[in-house]
Amino acid sequence: MTVRTTTPDLSSSNPDWWRQAVIYQVYPRSFADGDGDGLGDLKGVAQRLTHLAALGVDALWLSPFYPSELADGGYDVADYRDVDPRLGTLDDFDAMVTEAHRLGLKVIVDLVPNHTSHQHVWFQEALRAGPGSAARERYVFRDGRGPHGELPPSDWQSVFGGSAWRRVPDGQWYLHLFTPQQPDLNWAHEEVRADFRTTLRFWSDRGVDGFRVDVAHALAKDLSEPLRDLGTPELSREDALPDLPPGTHPFYDRDEVHEIYRDWRKILDSYRPPRMAVAEAWVNPSSRRALYARPDELGQAFNFEYLQGGWDAEELRQIITDSLDTARAAGASATWVLSNHDVVRHTSRLMLPPGTDDNAWLLSGGHAPAVDEAAGLRRARAATLLMLALPGSSYVYQGEELGLPEVADLPFEVLQDPIWEQTGRVRKGRDGCRVPLPWTTTGPSYGFGAGGSWLPQPSGFAAYAVEAQDGVEGSTLELYRRALRLRRKLLEGEDLTWEPDTPPGVLHFARSAGWRCVANLSGTPVQLPPGEVLLASGPLEGGLLAPDTTVWLA
Repeated sequence: MTVRTTTPDLSSSNPDWWRQAVIYQVYPRSFADGDGDGLGDLKGVAQRLTHLAALGVDALWLSPFYPSELADGGYDVADYRDVDPRLGTLDDFDAMVTEAHRLGLKVIVDLVPNHTSHQHVWFQEALRAGPGSAARERYVFRDGRGPHGELPPSDWQSVFGGSAWRRVPDGQWYLHLFTPQQPDLNWAHEEVRADFRTTLRFWSDRGVDGFRVDVAHALAKDLSEPLRDLGTPELSREDALPDLPPGTHPFYDRDEVHEIYRDWRKILDSYRPPRMAVAEAWVNPSSRRALYARPDELGQAFNFEYLQGGWDAEELRQIITDSLDTARAAGASATWVLSNHDVVRHTSRLMLPPGTDDNAWLLSGGHAPAVDEAAGLRRARAATLLMLALPGSSYVYQGEELGLPEVADLPFEVLQDPIWEQTGRVRKGRDGCRVPLPWTTTGPSYGFGAGGSWLPQPSGFAAYAVEAQDGVEGSTLELYRRALRLRRKLLEGEDLTWEPDTPPGVLHFARSAGWRCVANLSGTPVQLPPGEVLLASGPLEGGLLAPDTTVWLA
């Protein structure tokens, strides 16, 4: 097979550039610190964009950079059309977008439409205005139950634990599906809808190429009186909607939510090229997720089944097949992700025995069970090469190109994630995957910035630094660079064909251009199929494919 020397058009002039793009998630506070205050910022992002260009990704997705008190890591937004002063200014944002586009990178920003910060001017106005006011109609305020209104209006539970209702001094209660500092908006209110139309245009006019929509499935709610109790806390979890007919949950994945996104699509399509969007929608069954990805709505939705799948060939084969079928039914492309800002990094997670409770493992400091970092990195490299061979978009989380493990042993006293306090110090939270990146092998923060880092970095990070891996044959960084360069040349079509007679524990599929991917997820070596080796995640010896190894073949 001859590898094509031309690459697909992933430029901003192609409206479908996102269908098979590789998108790199930047958590701004942990990526790079440009002003030396220990907190990552937009100037730091701009200064390190050459790393992303050299890596070979097509776009960066910025987690929230808006004004926020960080009650939920920036997802408590006080102003949707500004930059947190600690992270920079709108001028810094514009400069970053200009530099990204100069380097051929698209820019996607996080949009958080389900809730605002309690510091948002609307919510402060609502508190001052009192019960029955027009200002309170933008949110979900209700009188309490009980003789004196002392009980919450319903039994709905917060994702972070406890009641999803918080009482204010005048006696009313407001809804917060997440932290109490994140009051839910009332999406039945036209002023709320109009304001987000303005926000979409604001960032699109500044050159943003797309939007990642946080909690996309929760905007529409059944607020008819009396509010409907759920009867069990489990029914309030955003990732599990059992025992209710699809579309009938009082606040998750309601059918009415889709009219909101059809309205948004008209705005996104008014730009040339149209702005893309991807939904974070924790919904069951997967056919419900396809609704968010329809061409007249957001166009794409995250596939969390793949992230949650174990290191098991049959399980992953079924997930891949179902995900491609679901995306195809929606007219979208599939999405693949192994790590993000909310989960244990896959270098560590994939090594945990099936059934391991991630939180219990974090509370043990990563010692129960202990994880072999070298074995974890070998498996993570194989998982990455498998993911990048699949049709659709791959979302890469910052630092995974360095092979970073989860920092599971962060001392309790340094934790920043509100989950820790809000669960009564029962759930350790997500800080372990948000530790700032190492760029150099020395210095107070391994090159993250001149003033240390807001979360402590382990000494072992020096070995993972960009400086330590740059140009080093066989390093994880160079594997990513080679894979992304080669992937662009191989891209053709959005289908795969499973090869017959595959040994147990092995995944083997062919892509439309004739190249193949073979991943050995079993515990024993298998015979390598015939063909020219284009790339391998680990050493190949004696014509055998070792366990936890993936190869691309011509």
